[in-house]
Amino acid sequence: MERELIINSTPTGAEIALLEDKQLVEIHRDSQSSRFNVGDLYLGRVKKITPGLNACFVDVGFERDAFLHYSDLNPNFRSIYKYTKAAQDGHPYSMDSFLKEPEIIKTGKINNVVAKNQHILVQIIKEPIQTKGPRLSCEISLAGRYLVLTPFNEVVGVSRKIASANERKRLQALIEQLRPKGFGVIIRTVAEGVATQLLHEDLNDLIAQWAEITKRLQQLQAPQIVYSETRKTNTLLRDVLNDSFNNVVVNEPSIANEVKEYIKKISPGSEKMVTLHTTGKSVFDQFGVTKQIKSLFSRTVNMDSGAYLIVEHTEALHVIDVNSGNKTAVKGDQEQNAVAVNVEAAKEIARQLRLRDLGGIIIVDFIDMKHPDNKKAVYNALKEAMANDRAKHTILPISKFGVAQITRQRVKPEVNITTTEVCPTCSGTGKIEASVLLIDDIERKIKYLVKNQNQQYVKLIVHPFVESFIKKGRFFNSIQWKWYWEYKRKIHVSGSNEFQYMEYRFYDKGDEEIHVE
Repeated sequence: MERELIINSTPTGAEIALLEDKQLVEIHRDSQSSRFNVGDLYLGRVKKITPGLNACFVDVGFERDAFLHYSDLNPNFRSIYKYTKAAQDGHPYSMDSFLKEPEIIKTGKINNVVAKNQHILVQIIKEPIQTKGPRLSCEISLAGRYLVLTPFNEVVGVSRKIASANERKRLQALIEQLRPKGFGVIIRTVAEGVATQLLHEDLNDLIAQWAEITKRLQQLQAPQIVYSETRKTNTLLRDVLNDSFNNVVVNEPSIANEVKEYIKKISPGSEKMVTLHTTGKSVFDQFGVTKQIKSLFSRTVNMDSGAYLIVEHTEALHVIDVNSGNKTAVKGDQEQNAVAVNVEAAKEIARQLRLRDLGGIIIVDFIDMKHPDNKKAVYNALKEAMANDRAKHTILPISKFGVAQITRQRVKPEVNITTTEVCPTCSGTGKIEASVLLIDDIERKIKYLVKNQNQQYVKLIVHPFVESFIKKGRFFNSIQWKWYWEYKRKIHVSGSNEFQYMEYRFYDKGDEEIHVE
């Protein structure tokens, strides 16, 4: 499988698209305004204890208090609190000499362990979703390329996806030798077959991160962030980078250099796959991402065969309805036609779950099938299609009503991109100026920029159809060349699929928009 990561830098952050065999499977927004991300560590202050829920609410700086359940406290909660308080008081412990406190019991009560206004070290395990604040855990973990460090735990675990018993023994014995006192380690799936030196370097990096966290605790007062995961670009690369990953395209030089350095660190030699997109065309347009976004995030999702999905959202769950559309039965065999559509739909559903990052309960209404073997075949196709999904999920067999039930881990808000558009020229009224006047209007504004404002560099972004019209004709006969002779400077013209037919904008050399009335 060929994997590509396309990174589109914008003034407010970055958009990250993951393609598998040219198909969009994940889209992420790395927004500068996003403050609460899964994996971030905070020094929080307990605001309210709720014995009925066996939980407490913690102030971490969000408008709504974060939720911490007793089951997420960590058996070593007292040790973590002791370590955190000592660091805050300016007398940090060394992990190798730190004496752990007794573990808390699994069936205990939160009011016997946590006190109001207590300062505790917590980690975000779910981002704020709708009206809910973040969800927290005291099971502190720091993820690296091959390993996950778990302070105070002292247990070495191996990913269940590593099937070889000999490899599991090798990795466990190796990490037991390398692991310093006071730390537990989880060995990730990608560690299979990895050399000792790389594992040791990854472990040392994680221990250095913990040392930095300890140092920062000495300077902070709750509520405040202690440690933030690397940008989503790097986190995504860390989790999905493998031999099938062969291309990373970035449209911003500084981000390209940052990504190169990160890849060089986690996979030396692989940094050559990073390329800088320098053409005038949008990087998302160049790789077909914009078009796929427009077609995949609507309520109706069309498939190649003519069948389609209807995706509906409610407060409690998501519902996906499979429809055969204009796909006709082969030789009148309705059952085989239903199986073919359902198998195709299973693959697209797995893609949609990753793409929209749907979580919670998902109900899929497949086309009715009579034979149990056919239901099993569709069920297996759905399981196989979701095998690459990094989110934890459970799929139940298809019921006698043709319904499949899926639960999928929800750790952040679903990706919701509005594909319907308000016409920029009519502002939703349904009426626009005569299209024949479009070029005249553009030229009037170009004349104003050149003659009145003495603008030396003008870039015009329009719909691709309008771009073709402006550039149409022989070398010296196009409208673009007419402007050149008229105004004695080149007007740079580019097309964007994100623009409506009558939409256009002007930019200067620094890509700052020029507003002209």
